[in-house]
Amino acid sequence: MSDSTCKTRPDLEYPCPWAYRVIGRDEAALRAAITGLMGRRDHTLAVSNRSARGKYVSLLLEVTVRDEGDRLSLFADLSSHAAVKIVL
Repeated sequence: MSDSTCKTRPDLEYPCPWAYRVIGRDEAALRAAITGLMGRRDHTLAVSNRSARGKYVSLLLEVTVRDEGDRLSLFADLSSHAAVKIVL
């Protein structure tokens, strides 16, 4: 596989389902942050993983994104929330 192949963007057809892995320290705070950002928008949210010592929790957020701008905006909104440490 060439280096340029790895850097190409996937060809997505919108609207489409999208999953974000949202990681933070406090599950209740993460859930509140995500629920607040999603508002009335349909989504699912489930625990995906917990660190061995319980310091971090990973939640899987699944939502339908309308277009690339919507997908990137959600990523930015999640990333900038104080309760969120990492978004993948």
